[in-house]
Amino acid sequence: MYFLGIDLGSSSIKLSVFDPEKGITVGSVTVPEFEMDIIAPKFGWAEQDPNSWWQNVKNGIQILGTKQHIDLKQIAGIGIAYQMHGLVLTDEKLNPVRPSIIWCDSRAATIGNETYNRMGQEYCQQQILGSPGNFTASKLKWVQTNEPEVFEKATYMMLPGDFIAAKLSGIPQISTSGLSEAALWNFSKGGLATEILEEMGLPEKMIPEIVPNFGYQATVHPDIATELGLDKNTKITYRAGDQPNNALSLNVLKPGKIATTAGTSAVIYAVSDKDIYDKENRINTFLHVNNTESQKNNGVMLCINGSGILYQWLRKIMSVDKANLIAYDTLNAEAAKVEVGSKGLRFYPFGNGVERIFNNKNANSGIQNLNFNIHQSGHLIRSACEGIVFAMNYGFDVMKSVGASGDVVRAGNANLFLSPVFREIFTNTTQTTLELYNTSGAEGAARGAAYGFGFYASLDEAFKGLKCIERIEPNHSLTSQYQDLYQEWNNHIKLEQ
Repeated sequence: MYFLGIDLGSSSIKLSVFDPEKGITVGSVTVPEFEMDIIAPKFGWAEQDPNSWWQNVKNGIQILGTKQHIDLKQIAGIGIAYQMHGLVLTDEKLNPVRPSIIWCDSRAATIGNETYNRMGQEYCQQQILGSPGNFTASKLKWVQTNEPEVFEKATYMMLPGDFIAAKLSGIPQISTSGLSEAALWNFSKGGLATEILEEMGLPEKMIPEIVPNFGYQATVHPDIATELGLDKNTKITYRAGDQPNNALSLNVLKPGKIATTAGTSAVIYAVSDKDIYDKENRINTFLHVNNTESQKNNGVMLCINGSGILYQWLRKIMSVDKANLIAYDTLNAEAAKVEVGSKGLRFYPFGNGVERIFNNKNANSGIQNLNFNIHQSGHLIRSACEGIVFAMNYGFDVMKSVGASGDVVRAGNANLFLSPVFREIFTNTTQTTLELYNTSGAEGAARGAAYGFGFYASLDEAFKGLKCIERIEPNHSLTSQYQDLYQEWNNHIKLEQ
């Protein structure tokens, strides 16, 4: 018996097949070959085609079967992780009526802020733990206001992972934690935030069936099972946004535990048993995957939009053409040749939409102190890494101020955390111990599917075999250097804000 995990990102889609008896991944694939494009028809917009996600998921499943020789008939359950906060609108037959407005799209921020002020800031903070901001509900309102003819064609609103689940099963659904990331969950009453829908004038009928994160949700449609080579009884048993799922992947499930990731965006995610909110909306709180009526578990999250996408941008501009891209390992090696501080070069990694840590304001990316006679590619790469971590630390300080903190942070051995330089900057700037685990979001989604299916009796059992592969402590000879650099960087940010 196997379980399939699908991790739908904005750069790529990762799929892993997990053997729950052995506690190991037996096959993995990343599709497509090159990073998926983010389309920006206007400044501040970011869209992707949901049908291309679906086609890539199907391609990935077929590669697992044909090239990695996985017996797809043995897959009993599927777990899906996905880029958070995106809006997918479909007709009754689950066909998208427009491209998805994804997480880093800024167009709806004003709508969310206006709703926040009309409803009352204190009311919103108590009910939805913040502002509707730039989340999915605001994006839905934007479509209703600006594309009424498109809105009329739409039957269902879903998040990106819900769309993939619906294409697999033929049944539109959304999870409880998904509603919370859409700013459509009322934490006070523990249900759909109908007040937000009413205030925005959005029809409740567009919300599909609400399901828990774990457990039987739907069965793969017979036609899709035949097309993909899956068993006709294959079930969907888990779904979650990518950051709650990343925390799950790292066994960050209890209050006081902290996870981090540095993929397209950079995130620090802490678990709390309290309804935490920040009055300035610089961080956000969502239902964690293991929240229940009897045990409150929320995810307190800070997000920096420009992380891996900044590294991807550097890779592209330093390469001759798309067919001959410089390897990320080469970028990491170049950064390692440069001393702490990048010889005064400073990078401000804000070039991928409005930033939550600045209360959904645009904060454009920038490079400071560039000297053509001093700085080379390695300085640029290292200063970008320093800027990303400094931005993360800026948000981490906010998290500490509202009681979401810890001295140990867990991360998967992936993306920017593959870089020794990035790890050094992170541990010494945040002054935390970093634990690296050889896992991934796709494997986490597969473990979640196994638990949701009932193979494991508890989540503790599901992660029994997860092992830390490296533990990195702060270097006290470096922490003061990085703290000085961070304060200088932070002072510039304060002037800009």
